[in-house]
Amino acid sequence: MLPLKRRRSTFSPPPTALEHQAVPVITTMIASLAVLMPVVATQPLFPPLGLMVFLGWRLLRNDIWPLWMGVPLGFWDDLFSGQPLGSAMAGWTLVMLALDQLDRRLPFRSHGEDWAIAVGAIAGYLALAALLAGGQTPLIVLIPQLLLSALLFPLIARLCAALDRWRGNR
Repeated sequence: MLPLKRRRSTFSPPPTALEHQAVPVITTMIASLAVLMPVVATQPLFPPLGLMVFLGWRLLRNDIWPLWMGVPLGFWDDLFSGQPLGSAMAGWTLVMLALDQLDRRLPFRSHGEDWAIAVGAIAGYLALAALLAGGQTPLIVLIPQLLLSALLFPLIARLCAALDRWRGNR
């Protein structure tokens, strides 16, 4: 037996713009908190999940956030990531600016192109964050973290798409 979908009645009001905006913001903030998990590693291996969810939402819907949204969400990520304050704010804002320019040039993209764009953005962000953190670690150390991020991004994109369908049905 299939479960019945819960439909909105004609008397219930449609979701507000704040409710539509809250789901992407809250999921990005929760993903930024993933660095608090007790994982011990000698090299950076854990992918930047906050940035990946941020990219998943932004590549799914290009009009979901204004350009300045990288600043508050990047600040939230900076509070928990251990990076110098402002590195994620600058990196996420640069990613938003680059994606805005890319949307003007390539308005229609496939999933493979979005995947390549996300991996390029993550690689640029990781390199920028390593340089802002002191620049004493060689960038070759970031390759396992980048590979893990590249393999995990399609799952993050599917999660964002499922959450987008869920918030659209509310």
